[in-house]
Amino acid sequence: MTLRPVRETGVLARPAHLRRPGLAEDVVQEAFLALWRNPAAHDRSRGGFGTWLMTVVHHRAVDAVRRENTQRRRSAPLSDEVSERNVTPEEGADHAALAAVVGAEVREALQRLPEDQREVLTLANLGGYTQVEVAALTGIPLGTVKSRTFAAIRGLRAALHSAWAGETGGGTMGAQR
Repeated sequence: MTLRPVRETGVLARPAHLRRPGLAEDVVQEAFLALWRNPAAHDRSRGGFGTWLMTVVHHRAVDAVRRENTQRRRSAPLSDEVSERNVTPEEGADHAALAAVVGAEVREALQRLPEDQREVLTLANLGGYTQVEVAALTGIPLGTVKSRTFAAIRGLRAALHSAWAGETGGGTMGAQR
């Protein structure tokens, strides 16, 4: 088996969502390093080597994008005042007012959730933590984190739907599954 230099295989991980220059090459290098450290990871019965390598690179690219998004979210200010005042020049006062009202309704619905559900939802959605990280931070099992997250989202959806349905005369709220 002959391995090409990383600069030639950088096209393996060059999707549009890898914004930072050099990130695609880093991803491919990590994949080749994983291959170098554990060449037995490829199982011939599950498919060809090229397919397996592309899958490894794809998973590393997804991890890299998630890692960068998490870092970006953690460095963004989370205060209510900053997020409500951060209006782009194209948006009018009506949009800012509506965003403030919706933000207040979401915060109110969050406050009505049980503390355990609110905690996991806040850590995951506002803190940018994965469910595995939330489980480690809180000391609760991963399955419980997933259950509480699901219950919290269901509770928020119901609370916001009833709040918005009352204002619009009982219509439907967006696309529902």
